[in-house]
Amino acid sequence: MAKDTRAGLLNAALQTIGELGFAGASARHIAAAAGQNQALVFYHFGTVNDLIAEACRTSTEQRVALYRDEFDKASTFAELLTVGRRVHVTEHAEGNVAVLAQLLAGARGNEVVAAAVADAINLWVVEVEKTLQRVLAGSPLLPLVDLGGLARAISAGFVGIELLDGIDPAGATRALGSLEQLAVLTETLLTELDNLGPVTSRVVRRKLRPLSP
Repeated sequence: MAKDTRAGLLNAALQTIGELGFAGASARHIAAAAGQNQALVFYHFGTVNDLIAEACRTSTEQRVALYRDEFDKASTFAELLTVGRRVHVTEHAEGNVAVLAQLLAGARGNEVVAAAVADAINLWVVEVEKTLQRVLAGSPLLPLVDLGGLARAISAGFVGIELLDGIDPAGATRALGSLEQLAVLTETLLTELDNLGPVTSRVVRRKLRPLSP
């Protein structure tokens, strides 16, 4: 029963944030959405911020798990972006993007929620980084690329596109299209780099090396 109560409060916290915004996610509103006494919020989680933080982490773990097989099958930049598009469409349709926007806003000046949002985003980063490792396997660029940094850049880019979609859907669509063009360009460059002669290849590596950590 306690487990069901906790799960109900976690779901209600995200539901309330989506409907009333971060500022409206009070213990009273969350408990009402869960059909529980608000005292149970403090009994099970201590504070509203701790409840929201756990809801953020738990929900993201579930969402990432939903797409993990697709990430694991992606072996090119284009396939990675295909997964990204599916995540974009599904998460937007289910209202999770609106919740993310509110969590990001609420994280400002709130260390508990900020840490949870950072942990949640890092779960996506891990999946993207694993895919990049697979995409670049055997490439001469692999030793020169900060995979963790690139994974964070891609993840941050998608978060930005998700938020942009709420106010400028056409702009978000164009941004996704540009990322797909960049993926094609990147894969073409990787192929051509493999075909370069040893002298030219060394020059390219020398130019890229200062960009790596």
